[in-house]
Amino acid sequence: MASPFPNLYTHRKVADAAAKACDICYKSSTSVLITPDKKDFFYVCPAHLKDRYFCSPKIDEEALKAKRERELAEETEKLKKEYEEKQRKKKEKKEQKDKEKDEKEKDDKDKDDKDNDKDKDKNEEKDDAKAKDSEVTPPKEEEEPRVFELKTTFYQQRLQRKRQAEAAKRDRERASKPDYFPSVPTHQPGK
Repeated sequence: MASPFPNLYTHRKVADAAAKACDICYKSSTSVLITPDKKDFFYVCPAHLKDRYFCSPKIDEEALKAKRERELAEETEKLKKEYEEKQRKKKEKKEQKDKEKDEKEKDDKDKDDKDNDKDKDKNEEKDDAKAKDSEVTPPKEEEEPRVFELKTTFYQQRLQRKRQAEAAKRDRERASKPDYFPSVPTHQPGK
């Protein structure tokens, strides 16, 4: 017999006002596990999602591979920028040394004033560059898995609850029909 819904549940969050009791420990929870076809859902504490005896995360290999490639591309781009920056600084340093040699031949007093101004400008440029780098790359939070597969026992419990709910619904519908209960006999008994 085919199961009415697959054993894949997506983790969703609801508003605090919509929080209900966890199906496992009955504490108030805003986390919901729901099937893709929306035939089954239940509230669960986030701590239970980390319990390996309750469920296991389903990892989307393609999404994981794309994420790794994206991170690798970002890292290579960052390294390229750092390398270009180092090369530029080397070139500037070399040019500065050449200029300093030329300036040594000139007046020493003028040279001291200019060096102080250049050092201040370079320090400000370095501070600005560091500030920009820290703004560009904010720390990334580790993403939690969103799709889970319940362990067999818990999945069977969900299927059993679904079947019991359907049976109760059928019984209520039958009981509401007028011919469900036997009618009162119209003839007299015994004669």
